[in-house]
Amino acid sequence: MAPLRLRIEGQTFRDSKNREVTLRGINVAGDAKFPTSPDLPSHLLDRFFEGDDISFVGRPFSVEEAHTHFSRLKRWGYNLIRYIFTWEAIEHSGPGQYDEEWVQHTVRVLRLAKDYGFYVFMDPHQDVWSRFTGGSGAPMWTLYAVGLNPRTFASTEAAWVHNTYSDPAQYPKMIWATNYTRMACQVIFTMFFAGKDFAPKAIIDGKNIQDYLQEHFIAACRHLAMRLREAGDIENDVVIGWESMNEPNRGLVGWQDLTVIPNEQKLQKGTSPTAWQAILTGSGRSCEVDTWDFGGLGPYKSGTQLIDPKGDSAWLPADHDDLRYGWKRDPGWKLGECIWAQHGLWDPTNDELLRKDYFAKHPKTGELLNYEYFTNNYFMTYYRRYRDAIKGVHTDAIMFCQPPVLEIPPTLKGTQDDDPNMVFAPHFYDGVTLMMKKWNRYWNVDVFGLLRGRYLSPAFAIKVGETAIRNCFRDQLAGIRDEGVEYMGNHPCVFTEIGIPYDMDDKYAYKTGDYSSQVSAMDANHFALEASRVSGYALWVYMTTNTHKWGDLWNGEDLSILSLDDALLPPSAAADTNGQKSTNSSTFSVDRSSPSFSQSHSTGQSPVSPSNINKTLSTPSILSQPSNSPSDLTAEPGFRAAEAYVRPSPIATVGNLNSYGFDLRNATFTLTLVSDSAATEATPTEVSLPEFHFPRDDIVVKVSSGKWAIGMDDSDGGLIQKLRWWHGPGKQDLSVKGVRVRQGVVRKGDEEDGYFAPCQDQSCCLM
Repeated sequence: MAPLRLRIEGQTFRDSKNREVTLRGINVAGDAKFPTSPDLPSHLLDRFFEGDDISFVGRPFSVEEAHTHFSRLKRWGYNLIRYIFTWEAIEHSGPGQYDEEWVQHTVRVLRLAKDYGFYVFMDPHQDVWSRFTGGSGAPMWTLYAVGLNPRTFASTEAAWVHNTYSDPAQYPKMIWATNYTRMACQVIFTMFFAGKDFAPKAIIDGKNIQDYLQEHFIAACRHLAMRLREAGDIENDVVIGWESMNEPNRGLVGWQDLTVIPNEQKLQKGTSPTAWQAILTGSGRSCEVDTWDFGGLGPYKSGTQLIDPKGDSAWLPADHDDLRYGWKRDPGWKLGECIWAQHGLWDPTNDELLRKDYFAKHPKTGELLNYEYFTNNYFMTYYRRYRDAIKGVHTDAIMFCQPPVLEIPPTLKGTQDDDPNMVFAPHFYDGVTLMMKKWNRYWNVDVFGLLRGRYLSPAFAIKVGETAIRNCFRDQLAGIRDEGVEYMGNHPCVFTEIGIPYDMDDKYAYKTGDYSSQVSAMDANHFALEASRVSGYALWVYMTTNTHKWGDLWNGEDLSILSLDDALLPPSAAADTNGQKSTNSSTFSVDRSSPSFSQSHSTGQSPVSPSNINKTLSTPSILSQPSNSPSDLTAEPGFRAAEAYVRPSPIATVGNLNSYGFDLRNATFTLTLVSDSAATEATPTEVSLPEFHFPRDDIVVKVSSGKWAIGMDDSDGGLIQKLRWWHGPGKQDLSVKGVRVRQGVVRKGDEEDGYFAPCQDQSCCLM
């Protein structure tokens, strides 16, 4: 049996040559959240409720465009793809009806990803459950299955949905995330994870709604895994693993008092009903609720507002045709009435709350519930079912376990669930920048430290100054990583989402071309990733159709590193405005007495073949598509902070990687490793060196021992510049200095040359 391309050893990944692999990844692609037919981004209403008659074929992009995107991402130094797909893409037509055309499209795209040498793990993505509850993920029929009516969510505020918002351009920023604590999501996630305990009357096709939903979701993912296995060249060759579920949520499990907002609910924005108020408005009652906004010091109460559904109910009417999808609902589960009323939580005849602590204790054992209990019991019950289904098909799959965001991970260390082939897959966002859409160089907050009670007062969690902010990010990521080891065991930590908003400061960068704030924010996040010594990450997000007007075409978010309205980073920063290149070359000399020094076998010739050139040149650029953004937002295109995310990184390290980092301001990359043996001729340490920061004729390299070589490489299909280092045993140090550039602005004449230009000059620098 051939060795796996990627395997886990403790907290590290190893390749087939036993080198430590650093995973530098990207989420591909945000477009996968909504269908291609009809092409329905979140600001459009037309045909929105025709949720059965849709298609996701062409997501994340077409097969014809795949070469353009994969070659670009490879050149930018990425080796990992978190492949976004949704349950809706597979099973939108109805329970058990799979879209095989979409499945085969996925197989074809993954085959192309294989040609570029990517590691891919599959992400069954959801945000606040579904497009119809304001996010992405589950098919529309799942809402009907739980007895909800998505057409009345707007009037009842059971969910804030961009597609149905009165003025989509004014949809409040980040309001979508509050749907987790609105009525529709509270019902659905409670049923999905804990329906058997809290909604025992919810029986459909002879099963509790918990089992019904979980079985269909898991079966859909298993079906895709089976098709990937049947393809014969996908499993392990390119798809190395599966993530459990994006950002799972507990619903109402563990809420101690339905009449108050729990202390752990940190996000409040817009109308902010208690769970009890949400139950009432969901049943057509009017309520005056508090309103909240997000200011410089976090959320604050801004007033009150009357929610008046005018008799509309978020529940399906009693006369609803319940035969459409072929299921049989148990007679004990009545349509037209709140499911919680049917379980005695409240009396709809007089609107009296009877059991405000209904979700506070386990109904069978009386045990007090909290988020930690939810994670260790309800979430883990789901995770085990999902894991066993996937590994029943893909035996060697690496399981990326993602517990609820920023909650304490499940206690798995030393248990049967302490799977050596598991990865801890948390998320991290700088919440202040994300919510304010502004990079504040002066202060930020240690959110993770606050959540873990590390400060006597929230005031002590404020970090002042850009250096302190960067170090705070680093310490939060390291703290999350260490917590994973403490609770889950000795496993790699890969942050499967981290990113920044680009539409900062009222889209100032789009009007001026000055992306300096975005560069600073992006660099701070990458500094944290590098300095925290995590095993990898997947940046959020690559979006093929982002525009300055509508951002990522989803809920007003604008986090894509690519936009139709921005310039692409040129291959090299060495060209000035007249296109002249520096002639300075590396003058570093090597210690030829080093035990690992040997003469190079490199010929310096280009490894590029004509077929590879033609393959890439034949694919059209997605950026040729017209944008609908107004002229004031496109007059000054920028590089979209690419200077900060296109950065050097170790690819494969002989021995163990001790530390690495990139000083963007000084264009200097450093790396320290420890190895029991010297690198061999066939197995060097390899580093990705993007040409923008490290033009081949303007690099200074210093090594503690051995020889090094820099050259273009397309052994994995995508052309990248690599440094190969043949070093000795023991502790070894590497430093590479490139070209300092002015950050955040575009110079005239700069553009992405694509694949052909670098092929004309294939010099290889060897020392």
